[in-house]
Amino acid sequence: MSENMPLWVPTEGQVASSSMTKFRDFCAIRNAIRLPNHDAFHQWSIDSRGPFWSAVWDFCQVRGEKGGRDLVNGDVMLDARFFPDATLNFAENLLAKHGPEDALIFRGEDKVSYRWSWDQLHSTVSKLQQAFRALGIGKGDRISAMMPNIPETIACMLAASSIGAIWSSCSPDFGEQGVLDRFGQIEPKLFITCDAYWYNGKLQDVSHKVRSVARMLGCPVMVVGYAGDAEVLAASLADGRTMDAVTSPLIAKPVEYEPLPFVHPLYILFSSGTTGVPKCIVHSAGGTLLQHLKEHRFHCGVGDGDRLFYFTTCGWMMWNWLVSGLASGATLCLFDGSPFAPSGNVLWDYAAEERFAIFGTSAKYIDAVRKGGIEPLRTHDISELRLITSTGSPLAPDGFSFVYEGIKPDVQLASISGGTDIVSCFVLGNPARPVWKGEIQAPGLGLAVDVWDDEGRPVRGVKGELVCTRAFPSMPVGFWNDPGGAKYRAAYFERFDNVWCHGDYAEWTQHGGMIIHGRSDATLNPGGVRIGTAEIYNQVEQLREVTEAICIGQDWENDVRVVLFVRLAPGLKLDADLEKKIKAKIRTGASPRHVPAKVIQVADIPRTKSGKIVELAVREVVHGRPVKNKEALANPEALELYAGLQTLGV
Repeated sequence: MSENMPLWVPTEGQVASSSMTKFRDFCAIRNAIRLPNHDAFHQWSIDSRGPFWSAVWDFCQVRGEKGGRDLVNGDVMLDARFFPDATLNFAENLLAKHGPEDALIFRGEDKVSYRWSWDQLHSTVSKLQQAFRALGIGKGDRISAMMPNIPETIACMLAASSIGAIWSSCSPDFGEQGVLDRFGQIEPKLFITCDAYWYNGKLQDVSHKVRSVARMLGCPVMVVGYAGDAEVLAASLADGRTMDAVTSPLIAKPVEYEPLPFVHPLYILFSSGTTGVPKCIVHSAGGTLLQHLKEHRFHCGVGDGDRLFYFTTCGWMMWNWLVSGLASGATLCLFDGSPFAPSGNVLWDYAAEERFAIFGTSAKYIDAVRKGGIEPLRTHDISELRLITSTGSPLAPDGFSFVYEGIKPDVQLASISGGTDIVSCFVLGNPARPVWKGEIQAPGLGLAVDVWDDEGRPVRGVKGELVCTRAFPSMPVGFWNDPGGAKYRAAYFERFDNVWCHGDYAEWTQHGGMIIHGRSDATLNPGGVRIGTAEIYNQVEQLREVTEAICIGQDWENDVRVVLFVRLAPGLKLDADLEKKIKAKIRTGASPRHVPAKVIQVADIPRTKSGKIVELAVREVVHGRPVKNKEALANPEALELYAGLQTLGV
């Protein structure tokens, strides 16, 4: 396909029938205005944020009392308040549906599978709600969970939010210190854990870690049976009981929903923590609900009964995003474990058998499928799949091409980007617009997203800082244990006055889409020229010989030089010919400025639990500086490969 042609174009019928178009028409009629196209609609949504978000509330039939005011102090980001008079309950909006149809479908590799109806979900939430109240848990209390992505985890979260408790979760592969660095800061009233979990076909025991964490947290523990012996683990704890023991004596009744303010804390999410103790980011129930409803209904077209899948753990914000799909009546398809166990087709088998409408994953997974020679287009019937979303890191242009050549030619591919900081997306898909290779389709409705240069001037067609210039509902309530808000302000508002600076290096395209070039703090600066690391990865990872790469800037002779580390395909060694090929690919595909001064083969690349490579941590190790929080990494031992390298003159 020509580089000047889009990879996918919606038909006139698809555009007309999309929820995005229906909502635009709704807003135009309701406000007696003309919104002739999407650009006009987006501009109106940021110029008239109060009426826009009020329309989201009504169109999506949010359960609660909206109150008389939609936005106060809207011009001051840190003082803005959406729906200050409103009351709602997050769980009530996710549990609006009843009946025998599937609410949750689960697979744990090829070891475990089961499904819950909406009625079963209601019943389980009711019993858990009663159990939590019996423990004295109420509004504002924290419940922490170290859990796999199973239905019980969602039920526990919904029971917590139904009574106004604050939910915080991580995955069971976190190390002991990683769990304590997070949950130790927020002092939970209950710690929920699994008894064991499956990964890559092997049983992973967590009993020693659970006992140690429980002792340090000093709160009651509820053990959920999954892959081990919950009763034995619970009996070994000072104050432990199994979920079955807690809930089986109880009788299900209608779930009770505590009416709460719009800004009542719902979640505490954590930054990756690779440069220090993780920040505890507090998100509101109302802001999270409205933002997710907008993204699901309009940007992703999620509808009643749709099978919605995202490959995620409970330690990544995409789990929180996925769970909100219940508010749109979707059936959530959950998966826990390795996406390559027992084979690289496990997720595509799942997609075909359960008829996924939306398949969400990471850019790294798409690249791994491509390099693994897996081509669902030729092996699986995924005819009902209409949307693939990708996030976690920028999806390379080559990844875009592979989706259409190896997965499905008539699917909408939405690369999306936002983060834990906003528990949602700044830029994402638009079902009414074409998909262009390497580009994120559009900014989110209601979000005044822009790209600024270092002087705070908007720029087009050149790289700059990703900013949001006006307040939006899913801004954090604040950080936990930050009473004056100094840490919160420093994280997002120090760079530009009254403007959210997200920390991404980005660029608008001629099609009105966006390219993310990597994190600003990982941007390279050789000879004073800023280079996004994603630009280098986009080139080098096209090579079959290169499995993945990580790039840093090394301080060198009063300047910075680019150093590229590569993990090669099994059995390959980096020789002069391959190094020359890598450099030539970068030179022709990016520019001579991007060509690394050094290319070094490594056996492993360090990454966070959610799969993001950690350029800053590698940079610190190369320069002989300590990495403050290795517990945030999935493979901290990999950092040792980068220490004291003679080839770098260290």
